[in-house]
This record gives sequence, C-alpha cells and structure tokens, in this order.
Amino acid sequence: MSDARTSTAQPAAADRRRVRLVLVTGLSGSGKSTVAKCFEDLGYYCVDNLPLSLLEALLADPFACVGESDRIAVVADVRAPGFAAAAPALLAGIDRTKVVPTLVFLEASDETLVRRFSETRRPHPLGGDGALPEAVARERALLAELRGAADLVLDTSDWSIHDIRGSIFREFGAERGLEPAMAVSLLSFGFKYGTPVGADLLFDARFLPNPHFVPALRPCSGRDATVLEFLERQPDFAELLERIGDLLEFLLPRYRREKRSYLTIAIGCTGGRHRSVALAERLAARLDAAGWGARVRHRDLERGG
Repeated sequence: MSDARTSTAQPAAADRRRVRLVLVTGLSGSGKSTVAKCFEDLGYYCVDNLPLSLLEALLADPFACVGESDRIAVVADVRAPGFAAAAPALLAGIDRTKVVPTLVFLEASDETLVRRFSETRRPHPLGGDGALPEAVARERALLAELRGAADLVLDTSDWSIHDIRGSIFREFGAERGLEPAMAVSLLSFGFKYGTPVGADLLFDARFLPNPHFVPALRPCSGRDATVLEFLERQPDFAELLERIGDLLEFLLPRYRREKRSYLTIAIGCTGGRHRSVALAERLAARLDAAGWGARVRHRDLERGG
C-alpha cells in the first residue's frame, strides 16, 4: 500500500539546478536498506545511518558534503540518537532554494516486523532489555510525527524485495530517464571446463555436429566464416537459433518488468570454441537488432577446444 501526499514526478526546469534529495526513514525492519540499494541503481549518491550532526550538515548544504552529485538519497532513523525528536525541525529548516526534498517513510505491521527480526535474529535498535513487540510499538510512536510529514508512505508488510524495488522504480525511475536498462550478457563456454557460475539461463548446443572433428575447422572458432558455413548447413542450427531467439524475446521484457538489473544467458558446447561461440554471436546480433544491446563474452575460446 502506498500513500503519496505529493507527486514524485519530474521536477520543473527551475528545480534541476537544485539537489534532488530523498530522505528515507521509517520503522526498523521495514526495508530501508533495500530501498537504498534501489536508489543506488537509479544513480543516486546514497548515505546510510548518518549521525544527527552530519545529517544536519548534509541537509543544510548537500554540495558541500558530497560534491557535485545532484541526486542524493539518505537513510536516517532511530539508530541515530535523537533523530526522532530532531528530524521534523531539520526537514522544516531545509533551504528549498538549494534542495528539492522528498520524505519517504517505510512501515509494516507489528506482526511482520516482529517476524522479520525473529527470523534474522538481529536486535531491534530500541530493544534494550525489553520485549521485541514493545520496542516496535515504541518506535512507531516515536516516528508518528515524521510519518505524518511524509511525502510518500510505503507499507511493506506483504511485499517482497522485488515489490519494494518495483515501487521505488515506479515512483522515482521516470525522473530524467533514470531507470537503468537491464544489462544482458551472452556467455559461451565449454562443458568440459565446468558450467559457469551465476548464469540465469543455460542452453546446451552439444547435439549439433561438432566442427572440432573436421580437421580443417579444428583450429578455427565460431567467429570464423568457415565454421559458420559448416553450422549453417546443419538443419538444426537455424532452428535452434530461431527457437532460442523467440524465447529470449518473450522472456527479456518480462525480466525487465521485474526490475532485473542484469541477465546472463550461457550457451555451452563441449569445448566452448565452435558451436557455442557461433550461437552466442548470432543471438547477440538478433538481440541488438531488437534493441537489447547484448554484451558477448567467450569464456573458453582460447583454451583450444
């Protein structure tokens, strides 16, 4: 659930000369660290858990603290002693000729927060020797005034990390075209050297006839015209390209919709020199033509096949 009090749309032309500063605060365990990572992905300079004196200095003159960055996200909460009492006055005193501020407040139900702390076994900042539910209730009361001043309130009770990321990107990603594109990588490899770590999708091309067993082609690679000509004479090569290409053009927009930052597509053959290389190069050309700008890397090309 979100409660937007003021629009987070693109600032007016005059605002672009000022610093866009987002202050992220809220209840412990509500997802503030996840939100900070989202702002980093959107190109913001991010600072987490500033002492109150440094937060005051940053709000007074952001350029003096972080240089020329004009987009800053600050996570501040009750971990900083005195924050709850001092924050409303700090926000009210921001020089809006220098700063375009947005206050984002994250919360969740008491049951959700207690469960999250119990699962991670981390202490609550206000826990002390008291029970966890009491610490949660105390923090909610301390931050009530700040919640009331928030421009955007996000309840993450039923949200996954992907839900939080999607919400931040929707609210802030459209500003000046900041939403990052999904980085697509095509990786060729040889199964005999092991499957690559971290591949999101993996395709096995070992059923295709192997150019390695053609003496004239053995020293060549999948980048060479002679190898491509050999593979293109195999009926399954063109069909495999078409089927994988169709699948990727179906999947990539859906991965991007889930706010993936990157996607690695691995294509393997026996030695990683002929078939997988040719397929990766051809698929990259197709994805480039479709606007994806895929990066290609051949892990085992120089191993000798």
